[in-house]
Amino acid sequence: MKLDILAIGAHPDDVELGCGATVAKAVAEGKKVGILDLTRGELGTRGSAEIRDKEAAVAAKILGVSVRENLAFADAFFVNDKVHQLEVIKMIRKYQPDIVLCNAVEDRHIDHQKGSNLASDACFLSGLEKVETQLDGVKQEAWRPKKVYHYIQWKNIEPHFVVDVGDFIHTKMASVKAYGSQFYNPDSSEPVSPITSKFFLDSISYRAQDLGRLIGVDYAEGFTTERYVAVKSLDDLI
Repeated sequence: MKLDILAIGAHPDDVELGCGATVAKAVAEGKKVGILDLTRGELGTRGSAEIRDKEAAVAAKILGVSVRENLAFADAFFVNDKVHQLEVIKMIRKYQPDIVLCNAVEDRHIDHQKGSNLASDACFLSGLEKVETQLDGVKQEAWRPKKVYHYIQWKNIEPHFVVDVGDFIHTKMASVKAYGSQFYNPDSSEPVSPITSKFFLDSISYRAQDLGRLIGVDYAEGFTTERYVAVKSLDDLI
């Protein structure tokens, strides 16, 4: 299956939090979108890997993506090396996305920056003919995504561009809330973390609303790029 967009996250819920509305919008526009999680989030303060597997499956259905896979790298301890790069390359070559969305270039959680660099490096290496990979015993063809964009996570990084997602913020929030074990729950007896407060949950929509305010729409999601953003004409800008 060829995808138009592959959204990669270090943990299940990264994609939902960072670009869930953009993903939902792309699906509504008829694009084939997939999600690739690098780890199962087994070191998360609340819940377990098994619970997050189920939550991720529910969130994927809410967003309407065509496929979701998990490479089961070691949460917090995966590295950006040849072994891990080759596994990501296999997925890029398998789905041949034109666009890849990946973790923030800088963030509070160490896995986010590592995941960002790993995905970005794999996108480049995937286009090299002499980097050989096999999937299910079949040699894969080289493939390099046309565009790599990084969504914004914990830190308020200045976006290079924003996407109008006004009609899809509710889908995003529903996909985030699918991770019931991870976020605000006043009845939970599990340990408290920076992402378990009601303030954090509210901040997701607040940020989208503020970015939307700055461009004259209701809600928006921001991204950074690895090269200049280009438009065919001034009419492309909103």
